[in-house]
Amino acid sequence: MKKIKERWDITQNWQYLFPFLGVALLLLTAYMIARRFLHLFELNNSIWEWPFTLGISVLLYYVMLRFFLWCFKKLSNKWIVGQRWEMIAIFIVFAVTGSLSGKLAGPLTEIIGLKRDVVSGWLYWTARILLIFPIYQVLLVCFGWLFGQFKFFWDFEKKMLKRMGLGFLIP
Repeated sequence: MKKIKERWDITQNWQYLFPFLGVALLLLTAYMIARRFLHLFELNNSIWEWPFTLGISVLLYYVMLRFFLWCFKKLSNKWIVGQRWEMIAIFIVFAVTGSLSGKLAGPLTEIIGLKRDVVSGWLYWTARILLIFPIYQVLLVCFGWLFGQFKFFWDFEKKMLKRMGLGFLIP
């Protein structure tokens, strides 16, 4: 625990939540991807189901962990945060926000009357992708606030909108 505390600049016990949550979500992601591969190779309900799933999960976990640690190192100079554990919180917010905005865009597209089976694929996917953008912007700030990173995400949001030529939307 001392190594974790020093590596991630943890000063209070509640901050341990973020490294452990990061590890748990990374394990869950690796497992879910491994299960997709399992169905892709049609190995479910066979003798190889669990050895395959566990092996691919461990491999994916290792690869993704190395990638994210590399990202932490590269982004530590660009994203100025008070403590290193905040980087984990920021990555979690980006992951949750991206996934949730993609999931919410589907039902919202159908609510506005653009059902996948009824309209052209070009119209459906264009509308869905255009809906993801505002959903993502709102969720990014909301989840940033929930994870205690509101200032970072509010500044990130302002910078992103200015770069897209939408700076007039910012109060």
